[in-house]
Amino acid sequence: MFEGIAAVRAERLVLAGIGGGVGRGGALLLRGANGTGKSTLLRILAGLLRPDAGRVAWDGEALEDLPSWSRHVAYVGHLDALKPGLTVAENLRPWSHEAGHAVEPALAVMGLEPLVAVPARFLSAGQRRRAVLARLVLSAAPLWLLDEPTNALDAASLARLEALLAAHRDAGGAVVAATHQDFVLPGAATLELAG
Repeated sequence: MFEGIAAVRAERLVLAGIGGGVGRGGALLLRGANGTGKSTLLRILAGLLRPDAGRVAWDGEALEDLPSWSRHVAYVGHLDALKPGLTVAENLRPWSHEAGHAVEPALAVMGLEPLVAVPARFLSAGQRRRAVLARLVLSAAPLWLLDEPTNALDAASLARLEALLAAHRDAGGAVVAATHQDFVLPGAATLELAG
């Protein structure tokens, strides 16, 4: 999926010669201390950053045309990207229109039904994270890229996320996640980034 990835940020070599991959039904955990390039690698895989060297591909298609690439990936960064004045449902509506699905099932998967009409500014950190993760339910992309997906999640929410990721993988999807937390992705490969 990716090979020879190199990235320079602020005149500092963050990634050099990084390679790895994940196929349909698979998972890859990115591990490493802060500043080792986990988020940078995810952004490269999402097509949000260009690598200084190396190649990225999915299902035989190289990352060259960003509009075409975007149909392959769903990216959830470590920031929540919710509009505070919009309700939980309103924040998810653009993804539901794009996917042609209703918002309510996505909210149910992440246990957010009671908060459907609550403006995002009133949500706790964990509720905000769950709202962002609910976007994945609305995505048809086979490759999910997650940056610290477990941040602010309690045990019940973590179990919901693990079930969501398992269902996605069972349906032939794949997951690449950067995390510092204990995170259960059965059978996941691990890529340790040293920085």
